[in-house]
Amino acid sequence: MQKLYFTVSEDYENERIDKYLSLFVDSFSRSYLQKLIGSEDISVNGKSIKASYKLKCEDHIEVNVPESVIPDIVPEDIPLDILYEDDDVIVVNKPKGMVVHPSAGNYEHTLVNALMYHCKDGLSGINGIMRPGIVHRIDKDTTGSVIACKNDRAHAMIAEALKEHSIKRRYHAIVHGVLDDDEGTVRSLIGRDTNDRTKMAVVTNGGKEAVTHYKVLKRFSKFTYIECELETGRTHQIRVHMAYLHHPILGDEKYSNIRSPYKLNGQCLHAKTLGFMRPSDGEYIETDAPLPEYFLHLLDILE
Repeated sequence: MQKLYFTVSEDYENERIDKYLSLFVDSFSRSYLQKLIGSEDISVNGKSIKASYKLKCEDHIEVNVPESVIPDIVPEDIPLDILYEDDDVIVVNKPKGMVVHPSAGNYEHTLVNALMYHCKDGLSGINGIMRPGIVHRIDKDTTGSVIACKNDRAHAMIAEALKEHSIKRRYHAIVHGVLDDDEGTVRSLIGRDTNDRTKMAVVTNGGKEAVTHYKVLKRFSKFTYIECELETGRTHQIRVHMAYLHHPILGDEKYSNIRSPYKLNGQCLHAKTLGFMRPSDGEYIETDAPLPEYFLHLLDILE
């Protein structure tokens, strides 16, 4: 059994213990941590607590992590919008609200479950049993193109292409405010937000290089429709960079305090174009994921 230890700093006084731990143990979902609390595998100052326990400065937390049990990740007959498929890769248009791969405490209804049903045993195993076939991901509420690999050779080639920034990835988004410049580039370091570990932020040191190119597609009175092309692929990169420019993505409650005047489920961000060299013969393949209905409807309203 693995043991983890934490001492609470003044910054996190009065924070719920389940939320606190979810900030520092990325691999554990909040629901999984609540199960550990319920089974008394988490204690504070040597005593059992409830998930609603509010932390005090200098509290000592001990987490007993049970031996890993291989989760039962099962195929699910979930319809897929397939943009391209061959013997090595499959590109799908992921809908809003779908998580890409399972995580602790959340093993169902993900893109991986759907891919396992469609591809049977034909998914790469490089990223382990929780992420078969997955070489990159997009956020739960971001729609659009995701590429998955059917064998380890293809996985290694696509992963290397991502590392070398040779895969074309263009996103469409609607952002708050009216951008002055028709196009531009944001270059920065992106790392964990020191004030909120669930968020990423532009940092001056300790982060990773992030480059986003953007151009205006349409201006409205209070919003701008833009296209962003990723040169790098950091977590939440476009969301962080647009917020950094003071033009956060419409509907993005994590990186903006501006309330959306429209009913949206998460950020208005769509992974539209994906271009890559086909692993089998090196031919360039480019897929285009049509804008989802909610996005088109919003553009009509803004028009």
